[in-house]
Amino acid sequence: MSDGQGGTGGEGGRGGNADVDAFLDAVPDERRRTEARTLLDLLGRVTGDEPAMWGPTIVGFGRYSYRYESGREGETFVVGFSPRKAALTMYGLQSAYAPEETADLLERLGPHKLGKGCVYISRLDRVDLGVLTELAERALSRGRDSAP
Repeated sequence: MSDGQGGTGGEGGRGGNADVDAFLDAVPDERRRTEARTLLDLLGRVTGDEPAMWGPTIVGFGRYSYRYESGREGETFVVGFSPRKAALTMYGLQSAYAPEETADLLERLGPHKLGKGCVYISRLDRVDLGVLTELAERALSRGRDSAP
């Protein structure tokens, strides 16, 4: 179950690196598999965290706990991705609640689509990896600032 921020609401399982490697090795499309490995390296460098599986299809980095005013709480990753057939789905790169925080970078990223809290990239070789790195750095700062 998604919490709208790219997290699993604390309901997803966390695996280790072996699970991440097995998941990425099983991506059927060679280009998408290569792109996923590139994101794995990029996000690992930016966060300094080991990747972990959050549910069956999302690779996440870092973690933080959250609590809504309603009292609902959970745990999620700071940034993550899923190599889906139609696009690479990036989680945590933009704030669904403050999109102006990343608007400048998203304008320079290259071809992408936005969802609530998600960035969809159809081809990684068509976006600026430097800008993607900056987005991940901002997300990391935002995620760590909001950690309890």
